[in-house]
Amino acid sequence: MKVIGITGMPGSGKTEVAKLAKKRGIPVVRMGDLVWKEVKQRGLELNDESVGKIATELRKEDLAIWAVKTIEVIEHLRSKTVVIDGIRSGAEVERFRSAFPNFQLVAINASQKTRFERISGRGREDDITNRRAFVERDKREIMWGLGEVIALADTVIINESSLEVFRRNIAGLFE
Repeated sequence: MKVIGITGMPGSGKTEVAKLAKKRGIPVVRMGDLVWKEVKQRGLELNDESVGKIATELRKEDLAIWAVKTIEVIEHLRSKTVVIDGIRSGAEVERFRSAFPNFQLVAINASQKTRFERISGRGREDDITNRRAFVERDKREIMWGLGEVIALADTVIINESSLEVFRRNIAGLFE
């Protein structure tokens, strides 16, 4: 099984990679969905604060907890290729590399200005719309180890142009 891990700061374009994979019939496991599920099971409101709190709380028990939960999901899939959306720590990368010999880590990179414009306009449940909260979220994600994960990437794709150009640039990942 080939496993493609997608990482990047919030708003960089990870979801677009996942959408393209799904269009090609490739299963996508979004790590954030596992966090959202946990937030809902605890009866908390689905917002940036609750998601961040639960994600951080469980990482204190095991830095790779979300990778462990993701691997459990992947083990039930019957596919030659799987995409993981949302890797945020070096411990997660290590866990995926040991679980999947054909693991490839891809970082999607976009400027802070571009990412803020995207996030403030997309309307997802856990999105933030003010610059201060956006910067705080970036800090939290970097604290989890996202900078290290981006540095560990096998491939880096810059996403500063149009959606059409970005989609062409990522199409090769699934060939």
